[in-house]
Amino acid sequence: MADLTIQGLTKRFGGVTAVEGVDLHVADGEFVTLLGPSGCGKSTTLAAVAGLDRADGGRIQVGDRVYFDAAKGIYLPPEARNCGLVFQSYALWPHMTVADNVAFPLTLRKVPAAERRRRIEEVLALVEMERYAARYPHELSGGQQQRVALARTLVYRPAILLLDEPLSNLDAKLRDRARAWLAELRTRLGLTTIYVTHDQIEALSLSDRIVVMNGGHIAQIGAPQQIYEQPADPFVADFIGTTNFLPARVVGAAPAGGRAVLELADGQRLETVAGRAAAAGERVTLAYRPEQMRVATPGAGAGEGPGEGPGEGSVLATRITSRSYVGGQWQVGLDLAGAAIRLEARTPPAGDTLDLWLPHAGGILFRGGADVAA
Repeated sequence: MADLTIQGLTKRFGGVTAVEGVDLHVADGEFVTLLGPSGCGKSTTLAAVAGLDRADGGRIQVGDRVYFDAAKGIYLPPEARNCGLVFQSYALWPHMTVADNVAFPLTLRKVPAAERRRRIEEVLALVEMERYAARYPHELSGGQQQRVALARTLVYRPAILLLDEPLSNLDAKLRDRARAWLAELRTRLGLTTIYVTHDQIEALSLSDRIVVMNGGHIAQIGAPQQIYEQPADPFVADFIGTTNFLPARVVGAAPAGGRAVLELADGQRLETVAGRAAAAGERVTLAYRPEQMRVATPGAGAGEGPGEGPGEGSVLATRITSRSYVGGQWQVGLDLAGAAIRLEARTPPAGDTLDLWLPHAGGILFRGGADVAA
């Protein structure tokens, strides 16, 4: 195992810059996820580490071995990097059994027969596929094929594991089971891993740290809980989970950690704890997660759920635009001062209007407008 260091990584395709100035250090045994929308640069970064795409600038080093250094003209081809790579397409040989598929990289490396058999048995047991060794890929489910592809990568003991959306071809239920299995496996392996996905649930549940990418740059790096609860900007807040954004104007100046009074477009006012200093008249965007909002009951503050008591939140008038039952709860679309927001409720609200309770603490105040994910 080894750590990974990326410095100033830049990759262009013609006149398009896919990745620019990316710096990242992944510790030995750490599981780091590159997360972002299509075209953000996450797969390009992974391909540069694997050597599948030659970068235009920067440096990549795994352990004490330099894979790429633009300044010194160093470029190791993929076969010299000892990277384990699993794609969303498992690319198993259809005419080979499971055992033969797993043996293939060892055969290429001229590993002796006895050692090959030992390693194949070991890695198939690791991915719980030993009893399927004699089967062919078409006799396996998608999840089983995914395990075989991973076993084929692990069998030659790579220095670093690179996973490019390996669960995306599975249906929803199978993906949930595969995610749980992969989480258990990564704990046992302790292998330095870069995982690429656009699925926020995969990122939150599997990662030691998440790297959110946007437009070829790193928007934020942090632990899953930090990324979710303390997003660096509206883009991250919108991409990780569901976020409601309220454009507003600061009525009175507020110090960092103090209480700010905000006015919405329709003149309604609310209070929030300002995480940073807010100047009077400043245009801001206030962000709330749907689970932080509550249906207000007359004179009682927060109605549904474990909300705070009266005086610890603001009650605002909204218009109901939609109701959708999603299993166990309702998603309610609301219009609040011209902003489309979403509320989660246990029961569907009646009527066309709703009084909404927002806590004074918990919202995040961003400067200016909300530049959210596409």
